Amino acid sequence: MHLEEGVVPQGYGRYVRNKVNIIIAGIAALGILAVVSLSVGPVNFSPVDVLKTLFGGHVSQKMDLVVFSIRLPQVLAAVVAGAALASAAAVMQSVLRNPLASPFTLGISHAAAFGAAFSVMVLGAGFMRSSASDAVTIVKPGLATFVAFFFSMMATGAVVIVAHIKRGSPESMVLAGVALGSLCSAGTMFLQYFADDTQLASMVFWTFGDLSRASWRELAILASVTASCILLFILNTWNFNAIDSGEDTAWSLGVNVKVVRIVAMSVASLVTAVTISFVGVIGFVGLVSPHMVRRIIGDDNRFLIPASCVAGSLLLLAADTIARTMLRPQVLPVAILTSFVGAPVFLYLLVKGYKR
Repeated sequence: MHLEEGVVPQGYGRYVRNKVNIIIAGIAALGILAVVSLSVGPVNFSPVDVLKTLFGGHVSQKMDLVVFSIRLPQVLAAVVAGAALASAAAVMQSVLRNPLASPFTLGISHAAAFGAAFSVMVLGAGFMRSSASDAVTIVKPGLATFVAFFFSMMATGAVVIVAHIKRGSPESMVLAGVALGSLCSAGTMFLQYFADDTQLASMVFWTFGDLSRASWRELAILASVTASCILLFILNTWNFNAIDSGEDTAWSLGVNVKVVRIVAMSVASLVTAVTISFVGVIGFVGLVSPHMVRRIIGDDNRFLIPASCVAGSLLLLAADTIARTMLRPQVLPVAILTSFVGAPVFLYLLVKGYKR
């Protein structure tokens, strides 16, 4: 059977359309959830009024203030941070060929958090204050991000070295991540020991992970870095697919595995470092999202990475919405809820087995 040039097999066209439709449905669900999240809180608003406010209609001055100054930055921070952590984890799992890889399990999140805390407390990248709405104000986000990136790259290098020595054993990489996470947590506690009462309270709250501290300025930086990194990931999906099929296969297809792996891990560490430096440590979102998506959409990174971004945004936004409403008027830090929910989901995935 011969196909004319430019003709796409019908089965492959249906295969692509199904995956694209799933991603589009996820984006639509994310939009609906965003409107719901903007509507609920200590003060509830009608979703219709929220939509009017978003599209320039004036309902009330109070609604304009709450939506644009408080809730919208937090909702957008959840969308961007969820996409950043999920895409980084999906790429790490592909290039390391390890289903347990993620910024959290490999200790990169803890290393980035220690770097950001070190820059704030020692290098003067910001000042700490204890208040109901903000725990840390970073006045030099570039310095904080750079130091967080530096420590996250140190953690990445350590994991890669251990993986090379142990020939990529999943157990060795996870154990190395646990050790690095413990070391960085000890370093953070060391800084906390010498902090005064206000700094200690602020720093502990910051390490919980909270989206409400992201201002419009920080959100712009986070969104720019995340969009650039995700674009780079998408441009390398064929290389990731080749590596996921085995290193020998990738080399035979002309993929420089070492270069692609180092670049991918570096970019994933960068987007993780920026996210952690602005919103704190948020666990399990990045780890769980690619596994959930992989069961629906498969292993093809052309679709897995965008779908993981959507799933990560959905999970983090849903968790943040619940955290803001379950104990009203108290606001629960979102990282507490993601850990409570993410750990059982991950254990379920372990019991059921991985789909790779």
